Amino acid sequence: MTDKRIVLTTCGSKDEAEKIAQYLVENRLAACVNIVPQVRSIYWWQGKVESAEELLLLVKTTTEKFTQVRDAIRRLHSYELPECAVLSIEDGSAAYLEWIEDSVK
Repeated sequence: MTDKRIVLTTCGSKDEAEKIAQYLVENRLAACVNIVPQVRSIYWWQGKVESAEELLLLVKTTTEKFTQVRDAIRRLHSYELPECAVLSIEDGSAAYLEWIEDSVK
């Protein structure tokens, strides 16, 4: 187990996804943010099934920076309830994990 994390969030527009990604990287809250286009989401919202075309953001960060990442997503996002889910990185290339650490210092 490492202290590295991948944070998932989705956005409804390319501009919003890029704005959030740029902010997180520029402010050293994330080493990298991948923006995956054309994600189709089907979900429950306010008592009914909804669907939307979205972009998925994969945010590479550390446990220490997660709270700031979560707060930034909440502040910068247009959704009433933006996704913010964290996955632990169990293991990986030592050099890559070190790069994440160095990038968020």
